[in-house]
Amino acid sequence: MKTKIKFLCTVLALVLVACSSDSEDDLIPDDSNNGQGTNAVSYDGNIKAAINGNCLGCHSNPPRNGAPFSLATFNDVKSRADGILAAIKKQTSENGAMPPSGRLPQATIDLVEQWITEGHKEN
Repeated sequence: MKTKIKFLCTVLALVLVACSSDSEDDLIPDDSNNGQGTNAVSYDGNIKAAINGNCLGCHSNPPRNGAPFSLATFNDVKSRADGILAAIKKQTSENGAMPPSGRLPQATIDLVEQWITEGHKEN
């Protein structure tokens, strides 16, 4: 019985010691974007799906339901990117908030903002 208790105490001590030396220096960096730490956002890879799923119901070509312009192509979206970002950042109850069905998830809004900041990459 004493042998089992000694063994369990030894294992418990090793587990506690191993967990107590964690530090941020031990983390492996994300080199998927040449060491920049974040993945690049592109229209084809990230933004197009959000636009297609949330905007094209009205902002198709031709626009429907009173939408004033189309967002059907990369150039349509790129030319209106700042306005799109401003509209999707608004709370649902604010005038001009898009989409009218409700605010997009913050992660989607952040992707649009990152896409604009990174220069509107298409692919």
